[in-house]
Amino acid sequence: MISQENTLNIQEIEAIVGKDNISLWENLNPTKKQQISRAIAPNNTINCIVYPETQAQLSDVVTCCAKNNWAILTCGNGSKLHWGGLVKIDPTTHDKGIIVVSCDRLNRLIEHAVGDLTVTVEPGMKYSELQTTLAKTDQFFAIDPAYPETATIGGIVATANSGSLRQRYRGVRDMLLGISFVRSDGKIAKAGGRVVKNVAGYDLMKLFTGAYGTLGIISQVTLRVYPIQEASGTVVLVGEKNNIATATQTLLSSALTPVAVDLLSTNLVKELDLGEGVGLMVRFQTIIGSVEEQSQKLLEVGNSLGLNSTRYHDNEAELWDKLKQKIWHSQENTEVICKIGVMPNKAVETLNQLAIETGLGLIHAGLGLGELRFNSVTPETILELRRWCESIGGFLTVLAAPLEMKQKLDVWGYNQNGLDLMRRIKQKFDPKNILNPHSFVGGI
Repeated sequence: MISQENTLNIQEIEAIVGKDNISLWENLNPTKKQQISRAIAPNNTINCIVYPETQAQLSDVVTCCAKNNWAILTCGNGSKLHWGGLVKIDPTTHDKGIIVVSCDRLNRLIEHAVGDLTVTVEPGMKYSELQTTLAKTDQFFAIDPAYPETATIGGIVATANSGSLRQRYRGVRDMLLGISFVRSDGKIAKAGGRVVKNVAGYDLMKLFTGAYGTLGIISQVTLRVYPIQEASGTVVLVGEKNNIATATQTLLSSALTPVAVDLLSTNLVKELDLGEGVGLMVRFQTIIGSVEEQSQKLLEVGNSLGLNSTRYHDNEAELWDKLKQKIWHSQENTEVICKIGVMPNKAVETLNQLAIETGLGLIHAGLGLGELRFNSVTPETILELRRWCESIGGFLTVLAAPLEMKQKLDVWGYNQNGLDLMRRIKQKFDPKNILNPHSFVGGI
């Protein structure tokens, strides 16, 4: 129930954004309620969702929340809102509940400098819309995120969600040239710029990439983009794990230049109807002749090791789309999705460890980063897999899971000596702890 004092405060926000850009919790449709509820710990009050349409409105909304000591849950379209820890409020300090602030309507293209290979957009612009716009000038944003149809640019930056193309183009933070954000006190700040050679504020952009909205609300980003390549082709090798490991090492130490190199668990290989065994899925994108030559060389490596070797050409984009569907899309409310990191030379061994479970596993072979998905799994199994990753110098983070599991687990699983520094940074950026409180690493 909303008190009269809270109603007055909501009316104050309504005066900023207008009636059409604010909805009380009880008036939200069930689908949106469920989406938001997956990000909030039980027994926390959600007052409303607010949709600022300009950076100035966003600034005024945050100023209002800071003045009234209202906790904020930040989001875009909400496709990854359920990732990471649960937002929790301390009733002794934030007794007025939570305001959900969505940047979904901050979705404009600010500038596309075609000749400079840069683009500046607001955070609510959808990844799919940006790619459509860039494609008109034969350019693209070299990220391969989860939920590409619904993901927003702000959400991709906030969660550092790069995908398979990281093998060639590196991560989200390497794409960022400039950033504007609204601080926890409502002030607008900037770092970087709109040109490739501008490196001012580089460390600040690194901080915001993967901070899950806990340091500020992104209001504008400038990104590096790339020309679309002439041709694309994929080679898939499937077989015994030691031979796949050898093929992977041979590829990564060669002069071949793939844009994606993904190792697939045996269960994922079966789900994709690629055969039996561990899989290696490799994508080349460049001029036609080079794609042909590089694909042939990798096929020869696979054949020499007795692997089932297949080349995909005309329908290879569908194969990569199907791969993403298997990892990220599920109709099960019990699904658990984890992000893992291991040393690249331990990737095949890690997927073999997963083989005893019923999950699907994918590791970007050149990086050691990957994802695991289970339709149903116990917290004990997750902790066992985390211990395995940590034993070989890696990590396991729970991105998506039922609320009951997230309440039982430390979803981040990080307890190293960087925690004190992270807490000091949070204190500097958000001294009242109103931005996604207690949802990040170490309960930050």
